[in-house]
Amino acid sequence: MKNAIIRKAVESDVPSILALIRELARFEREPEAVAVTEAELLRDGFGEVTHFQCFVAELDRVVVGIALFYPCYSTWKGKSWHLEDLIVTESQRGKGIGFALLKKFIAFANSSGVRRIQWVVLDWNTSAIDFYQKQGAKTFTEWNITQMTAGDMQTFIANNHASI
Repeated sequence: MKNAIIRKAVESDVPSILALIRELARFEREPEAVAVTEAELLRDGFGEVTHFQCFVAELDRVVVGIALFYPCYSTWKGKSWHLEDLIVTESQRGKGIGFALLKKFIAFANSSGVRRIQWVVLDWNTSAIDFYQKQGAKTFTEWNITQMTAGDMQTFIANNHASI
């Protein structure tokens, strides 16, 4: 990895973070799915109450990768970290930057005293699955991700007369 610096993200990194999120969405075949804005990333990652943390990989003063994560809780393990995205811009893949970001995240998580870290990878992204398994991660195929969008939640509430 040639001169890449892995560091904690700062507010001025937000445009680069969003650009990498959009690049990942294109790679995952959902370019219109990104709804988050720079203002939301600033507020949620660097505001008074933070909802995520992020490490960036910087090469020649350009952010070329991120590891964005947040705390979660396991009823079996207790405090955990969820790695939402590990993204390296396409032109820099295969150069050790993803490994360096993952290493930084794992070291951070270990020093924070959690018993588990977790993340999700698409079943067709075999290069990512191979990369993670090579690092000692286990990929579970028997678990399904279940989600509801804001629209799904509103439909549920309307159909079930649920009140908030």
